[in-house]
Amino acid sequence: MYRDPSTPDGSGPTPGVASGPRRTLLLGAGLALAGCAGGRTGSSGPGAASAGASAAAAASASPSAPPRPRPPDPAALRELAPSGRLRAAIAVGPSGSTFRGTLDTPGGRPKGVPADLAVAFGARIGLPVELVAYGNYPDLLDAGARGDWDVTFLPYDDARTRVIDYGPSYYDQSYTYLVRAGVPIARVADLDRAGIRLAVAEGSVTARNREGVIKAATIVRFRTLDQIREQLRTGTVDAAGAGRETLLGLAAQVPGSKVLDDAFLVERVAIGVPRGRRAALGVAAAFIEEAKRDGTVRRAFDAAGYKDAVVAAAAPASVPAAR
Repeated sequence: MYRDPSTPDGSGPTPGVASGPRRTLLLGAGLALAGCAGGRTGSSGPGAASAGASAAAAASASPSAPPRPRPPDPAALRELAPSGRLRAAIAVGPSGSTFRGTLDTPGGRPKGVPADLAVAFGARIGLPVELVAYGNYPDLLDAGARGDWDVTFLPYDDARTRVIDYGPSYYDQSYTYLVRAGVPIARVADLDRAGIRLAVAEGSVTARNREGVIKAATIVRFRTLDQIREQLRTGTVDAAGAGRETLLGLAAQVPGSKVLDDAFLVERVAIGVPRGRRAALGVAAAFIEEAKRDGTVRRAFDAAGYKDAVVAAAAPASVPAAR
């Protein structure tokens, strides 16, 4: 059941914010992706949990099944999830990606790649999962600094390392531009000219990367992707910069717009934990590496429609972090 913690009594969103800065959903530890705990499911009822347990037991009994990873050290689990549940920070918006989810309507359930990976992580370590949805990066990072969540999935960014310790990457994210109808921009290099207004999300990798590069065009920052989408629809801005999957989803919602073929940046998307939790980072790193090997990440990509997305290669044993 959802509660919206953006108001003191949990009754509704913060005034002026369409969906509130975050929403939470608690899931049982038995939920997981197919092949991780017996199949991907949208239910946390007793039947779903027992079905997953039965499938997991059958898999472990099969001679051809790969050995299950060793359970994490109890002290490391307590550092990872001090509340006894795995609180996963999920960035959400009107368009998903390999690190951003979307919200179900009408219930507001976070779904997509990061939600699936969080549920699989909880199942792997035997903890219930609380999905905490954030509609913008500043709120997500502020919550991490307060210790309000335990794990997240985001592109690497130097500025975010003040709050996040990154583990291994699971995807290499390409960044480019979405251009609205009628704007004569065909390549990334064509955008930086006087009179062009480029929309970026506040606190995003794109915002920090472009501010040191764009000289003639005007960068306009918005707090949420919803705001960027509306500005594109009304023609207030000419283009938006973000990850390719995010922009492809937005293009379907902005008639006549197009996503450029080339890119201005490729950056790693990785699992992360609040800074300073060294043992917790080890647990997270072990999970994401196993998830890359056993197909969990691949299934999460496919379920979200990213069948062409390439799962990152295994990280060197001596290099646990994204950078």
